[in-house]
Amino acid sequence: MAVTATYRILFFSVFMVFVWAEAEPAKGRGRGLPVVLDKGKLFTEQVVTDTLKSSLTTVFLPIIYIIVFALGLPSNAMAIWVLLFRSKKLHPAAIYMGNLALADLMFVIWTPLKIAYHLKGNNWTFGEGMCKVLVGFFYGNMYCSILFITCLSVQRYWVCAHPLSQQRKNNKFAIIMSVCIWIFIGVSTTPLYLYKQTVELSDLNITTCHDVNVISLENFKSGNMFLDVQLPYYYFMVMAGLVFFIPMLIIIAAYILLLRSLGNSTIEGSAGKSRQRAVVLIVTVLITFLVCFIPSNVMLVVHYSLLRNNLFNNGYGFYITTLCLASLNSCLDPFIYYYVSEEFREHVKNTLLCRSSRTVERMRVSFRSMKYSKSTNTYTSSKTESSTC
Repeated sequence: MAVTATYRILFFSVFMVFVWAEAEPAKGRGRGLPVVLDKGKLFTEQVVTDTLKSSLTTVFLPIIYIIVFALGLPSNAMAIWVLLFRSKKLHPAAIYMGNLALADLMFVIWTPLKIAYHLKGNNWTFGEGMCKVLVGFFYGNMYCSILFITCLSVQRYWVCAHPLSQQRKNNKFAIIMSVCIWIFIGVSTTPLYLYKQTVELSDLNITTCHDVNVISLENFKSGNMFLDVQLPYYYFMVMAGLVFFIPMLIIIAAYILLLRSLGNSTIEGSAGKSRQRAVVLIVTVLITFLVCFIPSNVMLVVHYSLLRNNLFNNGYGFYITTLCLASLNSCLDPFIYYYVSEEFREHVKNTLLCRSSRTVERMRVSFRSMKYSKSTNTYTSSKTESSTC
């Protein structure tokens, strides 16, 4: 039943995104908002002005990025600190979680620039280089998160389905996979630095970052606007297939097998708790994909498919909103860490309670020294220790 419900939710979400994106197509051009270049001058259409001055881009989007920064920075910083300085045993899940937290943190630290950009009326004042860095880290974080969540999902299935296998503790393989992912992300985001991301709009007295694409007058009149956007078109088509669609299928397959494996086991005691945590993990990952990854990647595919046919998507506001919501994965990923590792949950709890490692160890030793009484169903000890922050 859980598998069937997952399929229905995924199908319905993709269907609704496609319906919204295909609604009211009109002639147009550009990766984002279109501006026409004629004899060195840029001419903007009314839709450009309306969108760049709307409350969607100047109020709603900065609010989302402020939430991402306020929640993502401390949660991911604490996750990295816990994994580096609190975890005594290194295991594959911790390696993947640490890399995922690092990817989120590397993006979150740049969000103040994005917030300032939108609050200034979509006016980028930090230069072309910084704009490219922001764009590169944005897409790098999204694709990196998808790949590390895929690794975590497969590893979680393997631990539950093959509890006695030594491969479940193969740190070497996890390290190799992590290095390969970072190398792939570094190489695959290079094209984002090869073409200009900022455009100066003199009539609006602003400089946009990754929002406007310049179309030559010749291509505008001949209906060959695709010639000016073919590089980003091919890039996002390839990335959507390799780094979104295929990993999503792997995640779905891993969780189907995980549910079947847990369904064949008993639901008493620790097995029941493992099943409950696995279900919560599946729901968390599903929410992350439904909110962050599916809408943004599907809209990228739909948007560039329309451009290939010289059509402009009137739902551009929804398009940039889905890209903004993709950044929320930096806030949702810490919940994945929480439900993947019981050790991580304990370390977070002790950290929030300001318990040092020495204090935690004394409490553990004290608990082990207690004697269990069957008559009263309690633990008793001649010595008790307590520690506060």
